[in-house]
Amino acid sequence: MKHLFLFTFFLTSVIGFSQQNSPNIILMIGDGMGLTQISSGMYANGNQTALEESSFIGLSKTASANRLVTDSAASGTAMACGIKTYNGVLGIDTKNTPHKSILEFCKEKGYTTALLATSSILHATPASFYAKVASRREYETIAFQLSQHQVDYFVGGGKKFFIDRKDKRNLINEMTDYTFVETLEEYEASSGPKIGFLTYDEEPPSLMEGRVPSLNELTVSTLEKLKATEKPFFMMVEGSQIDWGGHDNNLDYVVSEFKEFDSTIRKVLEFAKEEGNTLVIITADHETGGLALTNGDIEKGKVRGSFNTGGHSATMVPVFSFGKHAALFSGIYENTEIFHKMYAALTKE
Repeated sequence: MKHLFLFTFFLTSVIGFSQQNSPNIILMIGDGMGLTQISSGMYANGNQTALEESSFIGLSKTASANRLVTDSAASGTAMACGIKTYNGVLGIDTKNTPHKSILEFCKEKGYTTALLATSSILHATPASFYAKVASRREYETIAFQLSQHQVDYFVGGGKKFFIDRKDKRNLINEMTDYTFVETLEEYEASSGPKIGFLTYDEEPPSLMEGRVPSLNELTVSTLEKLKATEKPFFMMVEGSQIDWGGHDNNLDYVVSEFKEFDSTIRKVLEFAKEEGNTLVIITADHETGGLALTNGDIEKGKVRGSFNTGGHSATMVPVFSFGKHAALFSGIYENTEIFHKMYAALTKE
């Protein structure tokens, strides 16, 4: 019995030591956020952006397995799982083999996990971290896979795909280990170990149309919850609608969404500076709209630009990093390397 006690104590000590040395990982994705989107938002924000506090900057090549111009599913899968796949596919490679995401590897190491998005939580980017489907449009299947997953905290739209389904199931009722909340106040007050906050029935509206709560508030509250677990954590935060402003060729839309994302970045960097042992990566899945910044007035916070497509472009996108192992993210590389660099940070002594 004495030997068993000593072994148990040793094992617990090793696990505790391992977790203490495992960094928190915060991946922030500005969907459609190319360098011009960043520049536009920066100039419209008094010539300032939280991204200037980054320690290292890299460039990511965004092509998918079958297209020079990627979509969010293929690029999300590349960053989440480290594989190139076809446009429209989530978590599965070109040989139809599913792959674990960085979130799932973190979960295996005892991490707490969180996904936040200003889109539906079933949209391509957040879904890349838990779903394995041949089409990003299979929203009911993606919702079911999330209901079976181990994401501890998730926030985003898409409630109807959990409760108004062809199979007549109510996944929220089935997810008995989760606390579901309906307001920011409930989310902030909840101390449940697993929380779902489905903010809208379908896709949330834009900020200009009155979307609430803010990504900033949601992120700060989630960080407080993650810190309280006293375990290392992985969190992905997506500023989803920068992309939608690009698709609409609406520069005001792009700038307003970037500003919110930028203020969220600032809060995350404040957390990382205060807590230490935290790696922050800020990047994009692709650029949207082929935006060119053509004129403006910094003093007035006004910018003007032109778009050359209603879709995505194939330009490289920047990767900003801060904190523990941030140097891994300098250089020029394929978007799949973002996964491999996060995994290296996860396992690095």
